[in-house]
Amino acid sequence: MEKGAKVYNLPIYNYLRKYQKENINIFHMPGHKLSSGIPQELATEVLKLDVTEIDGTDNLHYPEGIIKEAQELAAKAFGADNTFFLVNGSTCGIQTAIMSVCTRGQKILIGRDSHKSVVSGLIMSGAEPVFIYPEYNSKFGINEGITAQSIEKALCKNPEVAAVLITRPNYYGICSDIENIIKIVHSHGKPLIVDEAHGAHLVFSPLLPHSANQYKADIVIQSAHKTLPAVTQGAYMHINGSLIDIEKIRFNLAMLQTSSPSYIIMTYLDIARELMEKEGTERLFNLIEEISTFKNRLSEILGYKVLEGSYLGINTIHDPTRLVLNTSGLGISGYEAEAILRAELSVQVEMADYENLVLITTTADKKSTFDRLYESLSKLARIHFNDEWGRQAEKIRSLTGHKPFEALQALSPYEAYVAQKEEKQIKSCLGRVCAGVITPYPPGIPVLYPGEIIDSSKISYIDSIIKLGGKVNGVGNNNIVQVVK
Repeated sequence: MEKGAKVYNLPIYNYLRKYQKENINIFHMPGHKLSSGIPQELATEVLKLDVTEIDGTDNLHYPEGIIKEAQELAAKAFGADNTFFLVNGSTCGIQTAIMSVCTRGQKILIGRDSHKSVVSGLIMSGAEPVFIYPEYNSKFGINEGITAQSIEKALCKNPEVAAVLITRPNYYGICSDIENIIKIVHSHGKPLIVDEAHGAHLVFSPLLPHSANQYKADIVIQSAHKTLPAVTQGAYMHINGSLIDIEKIRFNLAMLQTSSPSYIIMTYLDIARELMEKEGTERLFNLIEEISTFKNRLSEILGYKVLEGSYLGINTIHDPTRLVLNTSGLGISGYEAEAILRAELSVQVEMADYENLVLITTTADKKSTFDRLYESLSKLARIHFNDEWGRQAEKIRSLTGHKPFEALQALSPYEAYVAQKEEKQIKSCLGRVCAGVITPYPPGIPVLYPGEIIDSSKISYIDSIIKLGGKVNGVGNNNIVQVVK
């Protein structure tokens, strides 16, 4: 530091500058990868884009000018009838979707692998969930997709539900059979909401699974910042067909989104759309080629499994840009692998679970990115680990092998939300009713919703995840959780 230079006490700013200078090989969101995926002339002087609603800059909640034009361009690019910009992330889109199709006491069919933002949507709307469960992949210990057959069965059993909500792709890049799911849901006269937070890039390449927009799902919510060159909190909400009351969507978005929307976020939603429209197909082709080469090289190293079609069940496909590496063959948990990669090998992955690493790749990644990753994973594979982890993994698999998050509902999420609460250690909560949201994070998929009975398998599962080094939101110091009093 130059003599006489000012020193600022800025914990967040200083750490982020330090992280930027560490030359970490980044495999996490946002998709611009520290601006490398955006032309530099569009990535400089960002603060000069930070304005407010004045003459000429339009108004997100009542767009008539440049924002209206940008949203119409996005609708055309993503194949939607209407598109809304979201500055509060996909979370506010999911909340808006549930509140726009359900009223208090109505039921909604929900995939149990849904993000925790669904819980807040249920609480705010007062809707009651009816869960459908994804298939289970025992080779990787993860959830696969939800089948069209399971949705058909649930709709026949619960004809009163107001709508269906599924997640596709999931955090691991697994895509359900969206074409048949939409046909079945529409044959019952119900709208389909698709949390496509991890699939904003799908429409831009024929080499990828189709987007739900291409089959006209009624509401499709996408996090631009996850896989596109956009900034954090930038998302799109797409509306198709005539089953959705679009004025109710507008009203709920205006209620849930900030009244001071970020023009920086909106600008980069526009930039991401333009870059992907002009260059996305070519860039994604090059990315998929690099990933294919990387996978071939990695297959020469003993100990890793890479999630792809041969490991998946029927009627599910995988997004090849989402790298999922199983570390069980190394005798190491995903959590420990993540920690070693960051501390010793300068790689930061998006997330880890008890036996997998999840890496987000985007059009910002290049050949050098994957060459560095290969070298780091080679070094990791040469470290000797004991087999104690294997016994832990088997224990967790025994808890999650069929329906890992099967619901035992005593109250609706809203009823649990308004109930009196008390705090208890998780191990003493057998048979109690959960009052909060207990969620390994990431991926942010709740083990327990508010209003569900806490059983022994969930207690053991949560305890095992914490012992292996995972983070579980909703579990405080000394493993304290909230239960209904």
